[in-house]
Amino acid sequence: MSDLTALASLSSALIATVAQAAPSLVSVHSHRSRASGFVWKPGLVVTADEALAEDGEIVVLSADGSEKMAVIAGRDHTTDIALLRVDGLTAPPANLTTDVPALGSLAAIVAADQGTPISALAMISKSAERWRSLRGGEIDARIELDTRLRRSSEGGLVLGVAGQAIGMAVSGPRRTLVIPTATLARVASRLETHGRIARGYLGVGLQPVKLDDGVGAMVMSVDKTGPAAAAGLRQGDVITTFNDESVSGVRALLRKLGPDSVGSVIELSGLRAGEPFRLSLTIGERPAQ
Repeated sequence: MSDLTALASLSSALIATVAQAAPSLVSVHSHRSRASGFVWKPGLVVTADEALAEDGEIVVLSADGSEKMAVIAGRDHTTDIALLRVDGLTAPPANLTTDVPALGSLAAIVAADQGTPISALAMISKSAERWRSLRGGEIDARIELDTRLRRSSEGGLVLGVAGQAIGMAVSGPRRTLVIPTATLARVASRLETHGRIARGYLGVGLQPVKLDDGVGAMVMSVDKTGPAAAAGLRQGDVITTFNDESVSGVRALLRKLGPDSVGSVIELSGLRAGEPFRLSLTIGERPAQ
């Protein structure tokens, strides 16, 4: 096979792959914001939360030229996933796979601009284990692309070599990230049912402090109706351990308050007016904001 024939074969395969996925893509227009999304289930569209305006009307444009009003079914800032309800949407659901791509494999980004499908070729520049976002969201795999992402393509699909979508394209710090399908399914399912993702809540404001033997988290404020107040935690207390693990910082402590932490009993210890203390606390659910 000549190089020219091989290139033509690759091009034909890409054309067919993109064409198969394109009907599931939509444009999502909100207040001064343009992004992409895809049909997850009939009447439900997944898009990138960060690219979605905080208020105002939301319009979904399909490849057939139709425009539909959408309402937010739920959104999760920590995983950058938002779910929209769109009545009368006839576009087919996307073909998704939970397979994690191999490092160096090719991928195609398929998105929508003003309702018209657009695409870009990329390479998987990183494929690693699960990770936690800066906002505390559990992401099932660390997948990065070597291609820059245009703003309107956020929320589009990333297709693997088998032609199925391996996740959603979003913008990360100086790189393009893929929110994998396993994370999309887990979060979107909870948003469909509950409208939000439950997060653990201590009911305290914390500030890091340096100690002679490490770092602690000082309690700066206490919600009088929160779990911390019920457990006896006081303003001025310095938390040094969380379930007998040393506190490495406030951010690390807060990252322990994921959806599965709600209702669990933890042990906190630290210093109160220079004297050691220890108490049990039942993690609550963070109030809706």
